[in-house]
Formats: sequence, structure tokens, C-alpha cells
Amino acid sequence: MPNLNSPLSGTTERRRWVALVVVCLAMLMNALDSSIVNVALPSIQKSLHFSSSNLTWVVDAYLIAFGSFLLLAGRLGDLLGRKKVFLSGVALFTASSLLCSLAQSQGMLIAARFAQGVGGAVSTSVIVAIIVTEFSGAAERAKAMSAYMFVAVGGGSIGLLVGGVLTQAVNWHWIFMINVPIGLLTLVLGSLLIQENAGLGVRHGLDITGSLLMTTSLITGIYAIVKASAYGWTSTHTLEFGGLALALMTLFVFVEFRVAQPIMPMRILQLRSLSASSIVRGLTFSSMFAVFFFGALFLERVLGYGPLKTGVAFLPMTLVMAAMSLGLTSRLLLRFGPMKLLVPGMSAVVLGLLLLTKTSEHANYVTSILPAFVLLGAGMSVSAVPLLTIAMADVPKADAGLASGIVNVSMWLASSAALAVFGTLAASHSNSLLVQGHSVASSLTAGYHETFLIGAVLAMLGLAVTVVVLWAPAREVVNAQSRSLDNVSDLEELEVMVAEF
Repeated sequence: MPNLNSPLSGTTERRRWVALVVVCLAMLMNALDSSIVNVALPSIQKSLHFSSSNLTWVVDAYLIAFGSFLLLAGRLGDLLGRKKVFLSGVALFTASSLLCSLAQSQGMLIAARFAQGVGGAVSTSVIVAIIVTEFSGAAERAKAMSAYMFVAVGGGSIGLLVGGVLTQAVNWHWIFMINVPIGLLTLVLGSLLIQENAGLGVRHGLDITGSLLMTTSLITGIYAIVKASAYGWTSTHTLEFGGLALALMTLFVFVEFRVAQPIMPMRILQLRSLSASSIVRGLTFSSMFAVFFFGALFLERVLGYGPLKTGVAFLPMTLVMAAMSLGLTSRLLLRFGPMKLLVPGMSAVVLGLLLLTKTSEHANYVTSILPAFVLLGAGMSVSAVPLLTIAMADVPKADAGLASGIVNVSMWLASSAALAVFGTLAASHSNSLLVQGHSVASSLTAGYHETFLIGAVLAMLGLAVTVVVLWAPAREVVNAQSRSLDNVSDLEELEVMVAEF
């Protein structure tokens, strides 16, 4: 809710909050798309006659494009204007979604999915930067970040539900068509409500060499990661593409230290709050990817749930995150500071994953799975907003777009790598048990349990980095919030929040 005592005019105040809804709509499209396709893959395979190996490109084309263009798009937002970049990304995502929905061939769908990934990266890369610049007060920024994180995290489980409904009630084409009206509405409202930042400009020329090196390195590296489960982590294919990506990234860093106007100033990586929180974010979201991907497979392949029932099963997690995002998380952040939320929040994520490792092939949803989903939803809601707040706390406004890209790409790279590793390990463990004579259900369950356990270990590592490295940056956030609350209206708002809490 807007602060009624704000010194800003009522029109300006309303514009900012409606603008937040607009950027969250764009984030919702991207979050939905990351999971909605998984439910429809069997229908897509049957309709367009994909082989099992070629079907993976429906997902991989999006993943490769999305992860590869985040950093470049974020920096272009700083240089050219974030509103321009955001609206361009939304336009491309909307148009390519329409092409996906109309696809009648494998090639057309894969090409449209790649374009969709580029559009998603371009729009997503600047969203955090837009929020940071629009909401400078501690109380308002905490609320805005809370809403954004609900959409970013909760959209995945919403996508499973929407995908199940559309695939069963109509056909797979509609999982892409649903983006079109949302995208058009976002374009219209975004052009009217989002304020443009004064871009740094490209007065001395754009760093074309650095841009090409960075993007090519990321494309190559992400391609190696997402195909590692098919070729093997020690295969010639994976090692060659991984080595090429590393060489290109090394050359990129070399170039960036020597050009006058680098596309990614190396000083941004010296911010401990940004770099350490991005590592924690990557570890934590990797563990959540294990839940969304392998949790859905467990429900469908072991417990026999259909697509719609699987989506409904994830709904409590989304509802918990929604309840936390309606103001409670922001109040807790202002009242207790980041660390007192991060430690219990990430501990809840660990506990939820460990509970999933105890499920059996005859698991009862209410007693075995629901408690884990509730813990995971609450834990992610409580920890994601403080992580994002710490990440952006020391970033100069001129570099907010680049920092926003780093925050997102850390999550995307880590999650993509983790998903490939999880898939390989789960398949290997399940196959070995099948050879030993175990049933299909028990073998699959054991494989999924292994991914949940590794996810719990990654979350524990994230918790350890949080306690060891982020304590000082978190204290600086608290000090900064105290200074920003010197304003009488912010103090009054905080007192109201604390009283309500």
C-alpha cells in the first residue's frame, strides 16, 4: 500500500505503485514460461512429432537465450535507458510468444522459443534496477521488493497450475497465447507509467568487442551446461564447449580492464554485498529448482498425479508466498533487519528439502508433502527479499541495470548447472536401482530423493556464506535504513508497521 503521509503527490505515488504492477506483470510472464512448458511437453512432442532428444530444445533454446543476454541487456539499460530496454524486451517476448502459439513445425517453435528467451532476458534484466530507482525509501522499497520476489518465485508454481489447466482443457498452443494479452497490457501501461532514467550514454562508443565476447561466452557456457546431462560432464563435447566459454570469458575480462567505456566495469564485482549475495542467491534458487522440476516429476511419475492435480499440489506454496508478500515480509525486514530473516528463512528451506527426502512412493500429500511445501514457500519468501536488498544496497544508481543483470544471471547460471547435474545424478541412481531389481516407483523415488538432498546441501552452503560473509553488509543495510528513516513520514510509517506487527 502507498504511504499516505508521503511528501510525494498522490498522482506520483499512485504512478509508482502501478508501475510496480507493470514490471511485475512482465516478471510474471517470464516466471510462468519457465515452468508452464514442462507440463505441456508430452502434448508438444506428440503434436509436432519431436524425438525425445530434439524435444529438449523446446526448453534449452529458451534457457540458453535467457541466460546469455541478461548481463548485456542490464548494462544497455544503464547506457540507453531502462524504460526503453524494458519495453523492447516485453515487445519481443510478446511477439515471439504469439509465434510459439502459431508454430506448426519443430524449427519454428524452437526459433520462437530462442527469441522468447532473448525478450525475457532483456525485460527481466532491468526490473530490479527500475524498482530500486523508483522506490528509494527503505519501507517502500522493502514492500516493492517483496511483491517482486513473490512473482519471481511464485510464478513457477502458478505456471504448473496454468499449464495443466490449458493443456487439458484446450491445447498446448494456449500456454503461449496467454502471454499475448498480458504483454500488450504491459506495453501500454509501461509506456505511460514507467519513468525513464538518464542513461549514461555511449558518448565514447559502445564496447562492441566486450559485448560480443561476454554474450558469446555465456551462450557457449550455458549450452555446455544444459546439454551436459545428455553428453556427460566429462565428455569431449562438454569439456570443449566449457573450455571455450572459459577462454572467451577470460578474454572478456582482459578487454574490460583496458577499454575506456567497458560494457561491464570490473568495479561492480568488488562490491561484497552484490557478489556474495549473488552467490547465496544462486545456491538457494538451485535448491528450489530441484523442488519445482523434480517435485513435479515425483508427483506425476511416482504418485500418478495428472498435470492439473500437480499444479494444484504446488498451490499452497504459492499461497504462503503470497500471504508473506502482502506486507509481512517487508515489515519483518524493517523491524528485525536482513540477517534475522535470512537465517531462519534459509533454515526453513533446508528443512523443507530434507522432509522431501523422506517421502515414499505411497506418500500421503497432506502429511508428507504439504508441510515441506509450506516450509519452502515461507522460507523463500522470508529470505529472498533480504538477499535482494543486500545485493542492491551499495550499487550506484548509474550501475543499477548491470547489477540487476548480475543478480539474475547468478541465479540462472547456477540453476541451469544444478538442474543438469541433478538430472544426471537422479537418472544414474534410478537406473542402477532398476538393474538391481527394484521397482520403477521406488527407483525413481530414490533418484528424486538424491536431488532433494543435494538441494538441501546447497541451501546449507548458502546459509554458511550468509553467516560468514554477509553479516557486515547486512549491518550496513540496517544503518542505511535507519538514516533513510530520519524523514518524519518514514518514521511514522515504520511506527505504524511495527504496531500492526
